[in-house]
Amino acid sequence: MNLLAIETSETACSAAIWSDGDIIETYREQPRGHSELLLPMIDTLISESGIRKPRLDAIAFGRGPGSFTGVRIAAAVTQGISFGLDIPVIPVSSLQALAQGVYRTTAHQQVAVAFDARMHEVYWALCSADTDGVMQLQGVEMVCAPDRVSQPQQGRWIGAGSGWGAYAEPLSERLSPWLEQQIPHLFCHAQDVAIIAAQALSQGDAAVTAAEALPLYLRNNVAKKKAFQ
Repeated sequence: MNLLAIETSETACSAAIWSDGDIIETYREQPRGHSELLLPMIDTLISESGIRKPRLDAIAFGRGPGSFTGVRIAAAVTQGISFGLDIPVIPVSSLQALAQGVYRTTAHQQVAVAFDARMHEVYWALCSADTDGVMQLQGVEMVCAPDRVSQPQQGRWIGAGSGWGAYAEPLSERLSPWLEQQIPHLFCHAQDVAIIAAQALSQGDAAVTAAEALPLYLRNNVAKKKAFQ
């Protein structure tokens, strides 16, 4: 199975190809210009991997939540490729993808992810690794004040994401009985989107059409969403 994955939900821009368990990725931290970076990244990956576009079985993207502009770029590029190649799309939570990155680099199985949502709020999710080492959402993703985030019931958790840099004190107080460590300066990688998407695709229950490849903003107010550009 050959899978292309892209992620642009925050500062980092990345693309990856997953091929029967082998992954190659190109990654760059740059606050702006993701629309200019992404397509050349994909072309470079296609060339380096030797996997031509017609051999791709699906495309995955970080669907958000995150920067309004960033998740919109990822969705638009994904839709274009999906339409052009007539392949399905696997939307992946960007919060879940960051948790996967923590597991990949630290082997820690329980991650409390917070993105800075501005306006004194965070995008929030609790994620735990399954028996295959793939992070799964525990409960629902949410946007709320840092002192209102959902709490785990047990275990030792790592806090990760830009929200921990912006709101370390209220988040730490909220998770104080369970918090082991914080990793605030960490961004999503397309390779982690690919890992999650490959499992979902193999299970046959997560693919959508190009038209259904939509961003997840969590906030319903369009005016608020535009504040993230």
